[in-house]
Amino acid sequence: MQKEKVDVVAIIPARYESNRFRGKPLAKIAGKPMIQHVVERASNVDLLSRVVVATDDMRIAECVKSFGGEYVITRDDHVSGSDRLAEAAELIGISEHDVVVNIQGDQPLFPAEVVEQVARPLLDDPALPMSTLIYKIIREEEIRDPNHVKTVFDRDNNALYFSRSPIPFQRNPEDIVSPTYYKHLGFYAYRKGFLLTFVALPEGEWERFEKLEQLRALEYGYKIKVTLTEHDSIEVDTPEDLKRVEAMLLSS
Repeated sequence: MQKEKVDVVAIIPARYESNRFRGKPLAKIAGKPMIQHVVERASNVDLLSRVVVATDDMRIAECVKSFGGEYVITRDDHVSGSDRLAEAAELIGISEHDVVVNIQGDQPLFPAEVVEQVARPLLDDPALPMSTLIYKIIREEEIRDPNHVKTVFDRDNNALYFSRSPIPFQRNPEDIVSPTYYKHLGFYAYRKGFLLTFVALPEGEWERFEKLEQLRALEYGYKIKVTLTEHDSIEVDTPEDLKRVEAMLLSS
């Protein structure tokens, strides 16, 4: 029996309205809108058969159209990026077995390898619904920073929990050996069929308190495979971040 072909499609959610940085996807980095940097990087990833921007704003859509990118217009009332991702996956008409990679529109310097790293578990295991990336924390201040989400996982690299608190908690701080802490990076891959199931699930209790969507999958009994990457995420959350990323881009 011939194995069904599975396509890997990148969807990049992009909103104009943002609490911290309005119009962020259109902010210029080295003369190009940030969303263009993200799309062009994704378009150079051989594994991806398609790269689509999902937006609710015509200014972003027109920008994407101007440099030859593909976009879909989604509703403007989505409460999360996953909801926008699911609607976009339906609109572009891909198979329920295809793999959807969520690439954040505010990571214009992401390395191409991370797409392969996050998608590979789903290509290797057709039963796996979802995967994501983790990074070994090397900056101690990130351990207690709630903006850096920590995770613990089992011996098969299935996530056990994600938290804004330091996990594991070190009961005896005087011990010579300290735990290794891992932070969650915002790259996800979903089986398209599971993505639609996921956004239809009611909000989970852990999710409600931690404000972390991925906890919904764990609470309802779905596996999330985590892959350790050597690439930290460099996100643009503020205009100051924009200047730092531009300097990095120009110096590379």
